Amino acid sequence: MKTRIGIALVALLALAAAPALATDGYFQLGYGTAQNGMGGTGVALSLNTMSPATNPAGNAWVTGYDLSLAVFNPNREFTVTGSPSGYPGTFGLQPGTVKSGTSVFLMPSIGANWKLNDQMTLGVALYGNGGMNTAYDASVFYAGRTGVNLMQMYIAPTFTYRLGENHAFGVSPVLGYQRFQAEGVGSFAPYSSSPSNLSNNGFDTSLGWGVRIGYLGKLTPWLSVGASYQTEMEMAKFEKYSGLYAEQGDFDIPENWTVGVAIKPIECLTIAFDVQQINYSNTESIGNPMLPNLMKARLGDDGGAGFGWRDVTAYKFGLQYAASPNLTVRAGYAYAKQPIPETEVLFNILAPGTIEQHITLGASANVGAKTKLNFAVVRALSKSVTGPNPLEVPGKQTIELKMDQWVFDLGLSVGF
Repeated sequence: MKTRIGIALVALLALAAAPALATDGYFQLGYGTAQNGMGGTGVALSLNTMSPATNPAGNAWVTGYDLSLAVFNPNREFTVTGSPSGYPGTFGLQPGTVKSGTSVFLMPSIGANWKLNDQMTLGVALYGNGGMNTAYDASVFYAGRTGVNLMQMYIAPTFTYRLGENHAFGVSPVLGYQRFQAEGVGSFAPYSSSPSNLSNNGFDTSLGWGVRIGYLGKLTPWLSVGASYQTEMEMAKFEKYSGLYAEQGDFDIPENWTVGVAIKPIECLTIAFDVQQINYSNTESIGNPMLPNLMKARLGDDGGAGFGWRDVTAYKFGLQYAASPNLTVRAGYAYAKQPIPETEVLFNILAPGTIEQHITLGASANVGAKTKLNFAVVRALSKSVTGPNPLEVPGKQTIELKMDQWVFDLGLSVGF
């Protein structure tokens, strides 16, 4: 029995690290089926034992187990308009539209929480943070099949302490795991500090940690507020790609915070609104621009070129309605300005995280005395970003990045 449990856990860990091509940059919109159904909201709610992914204090009012499996379907492509100039020192791409393969991914999550006494709980959540993935059969940068594969997984042991009936604090020391590979970028070797650690070196892994803290307060029977903050996660460097990412292969996970409110105008209806901030620009490998950095420092050096991502502020709105004692329905909408400036489209062929709008639906149905079946669907609307090829003659060539996405999430909750 122990062997079977161990094998199942290893399989779950492997799946949880699968690249999600997530949507707020490369973070997920929501964590767990209930959050996905409500537009990613949840910082001011105790929805289930996946609360640590958004606000660890939410676990103060729930006990039991949650398991979900989401099917992600991201569709990525880029279009180059204009022929290469061929001038010395330029780097023009072949014109046309290229679509990324590998368009279906599985992303599981699991949470559990136990009551220690009337004030304290102890739990754990395991979930994929998100990731970036492209797989172009074309030789985009003239160095063979091109793409990247970044996978991130968190394990978050969580402790909560409740002050009276209506206020709680939570803390989660978050353990992070990353897996990464890059293919087809070897043509940038003249710009690299370590050309042998630039491309086509298979998968490399990285471990690290951070901390998420949170507060949830039920100020009145109809109003709750919540807030959480996660530190930047200090991750070990990708040594096999020390000639690609700035700071010798460093790829820390950005700090982020979320605040929100939940209102119950009537007993059966909950309205939630969250604001999330993800500070991508503080991490050099993500935030450094391509130019002028590519001309001032080598790839892999301190100050080396990155993806040039801006910080992301996400606004999330969710509804939850108890239609009957056995059925709850959900809906939501989220908006976040995509992180890629028009000047950064060349490198971001590898990571076209252009999504801005999400529309979500979900439901939970009782299938037993303490068991619920949960479902959610997320539609990430198509969004494109177009800009000039920065390594071509000005006005000669443009690059359009485009992505849309579907998510279908099925979950089971036991013990509530």
